[in-house]
Amino acid sequence: MPLRPTAAALLAVAALTLPTAVPGSAVASPTATSATASATVPAPAPAPLAAGVSADAAAGGFQQVTGFGTNPGNLSMYTYTPAGLPGGAPLVVALHGCLQSATDYYRGSGWTKFADQYGFAVVFPQTSSANNSLSCFSWFDAGKDARGVGEAKSVVEMVAKAEALYGSDAHRVFVTGLSAGGGMAADLLADYPDVFAGGAIDSGLPAHCAATQAAAAGCQNSDQGLTPAQWGDKVRAAYPGYTGPWPKVAIWQGSSDTVVKPVNATELRDQWTNVQGIGRQPSSTRSLPGGTAQELYTGPSGQPSVALFTVSGMGHGLAVHPGSGADQCGATGAYFLDTVCSGYYTAQFWGLDGGSGPTSPGLPAPTGLTATAATGSVALAWRAVSGAASYQVFRDGAQVGSPTGTAFTDGGLTAGTTYGYTVAAVDASGAVGARSAAVPATTTGGGTTQCFTADNYAHVLAGRATQSGGLTYAAGSGQSMGLWNTFVTHTLKQTGPGYYVLADGQC
Repeated sequence: MPLRPTAAALLAVAALTLPTAVPGSAVASPTATSATASATVPAPAPAPLAAGVSADAAAGGFQQVTGFGTNPGNLSMYTYTPAGLPGGAPLVVALHGCLQSATDYYRGSGWTKFADQYGFAVVFPQTSSANNSLSCFSWFDAGKDARGVGEAKSVVEMVAKAEALYGSDAHRVFVTGLSAGGGMAADLLADYPDVFAGGAIDSGLPAHCAATQAAAAGCQNSDQGLTPAQWGDKVRAAYPGYTGPWPKVAIWQGSSDTVVKPVNATELRDQWTNVQGIGRQPSSTRSLPGGTAQELYTGPSGQPSVALFTVSGMGHGLAVHPGSGADQCGATGAYFLDTVCSGYYTAQFWGLDGGSGPTSPGLPAPTGLTATAATGSVALAWRAVSGAASYQVFRDGAQVGSPTGTAFTDGGLTAGTTYGYTVAAVDASGAVGARSAAVPATTTGGGTTQCFTADNYAHVLAGRATQSGGLTYAAGSGQSMGLWNTFVTHTLKQTGPGYYVLADGQC
């Protein structure tokens, strides 16, 4: 159901733990709201901490902190610290969603488990209905989410206060948030790359997608048609002239989210890979629990700079997985969804577990992949990878073979059809390395093919191509065709049902 324009920017972004039904949004009943509050981590009522007093850090716990700055965003500050937290520890800022509170996020998100385990402090900022009728962080308001103003400045003042109280390491400050909090987290990463070393955006929006409430619903619900460079420019414009390192960014998205559509995760990926100056092809992929697919995008340092986590079938909310296991966390409830512990994998990505973050699989991608097509089969060959015990061959993303050598023939294929192949090396322990670049192959036979010459806009309208982020891609093969407009013309050859390849000058 479309959201009413007056409520769209506030409601659908993160209508979490709603006590009553609201048209056009995901709704939690009073019972579900109670379930959210009854987390596995009990939360006492936070006691106020007088300004400048740091003795409570030794005892640890969840508490309110006052007197943290000029507070132009009219926010409240709460913190959680493990007992005996030493100086020089990291700091995580965790932003709740609409109609949630700092206490809700403390109870349900699971971040306190890893604060205890890895040793860091957590700041839980809180907005209220005095700022926004649904207690949303104002990710869509240019007067509140920009560097030096409003809520964004209040959060950074909280960071400075926590550093003073707990002796936190100013070079290891991270920010995460859910939905509206995720949108604000993205804005903060753009506004203050000199403050935050990394971030995580859970079911959230690209940095500075909207500058007004009226524009917010479009961000939530549809592709904005921007190129990666245009998305990156929104980040670069938030702090003009900044030349330092950019934060590492983790992106979490449910594939069935109808409140903040999955296209937002694609736009976030495009935005932050562009800012980092890296390509949009993942350097490695792997499967995680809960039907979660992880894609890592590695920068010049050799360490992943952007991570995209897509949770299959998950709707709108924060991915948690209650339990005592090492990779479990949080408490289930309305919009705290039992799928996978996002906090565990985010903390690893940031390096809070004591490492430098996840690395791409040890074995590099095979090179020199060739594909020779015949009627009903494709013969593949590639260069050997040192240390490989075997290889995995993938056709259109699905594994079709596990040869021990550097050649494989894929048979039983449909004539006159194009397939895409990649190969990955497997070491003696069974760890699968990075996949090679994809190579297409079109089997012979099967009658004649058909060619179509038109501009990119017409190709998309005819279903021969798709568009994403203002760019055009051939349907089936996914080959890049450039900008989605009427000025760029290509010839596409149909080689199978719904499968087209670039054929400029070939037809």
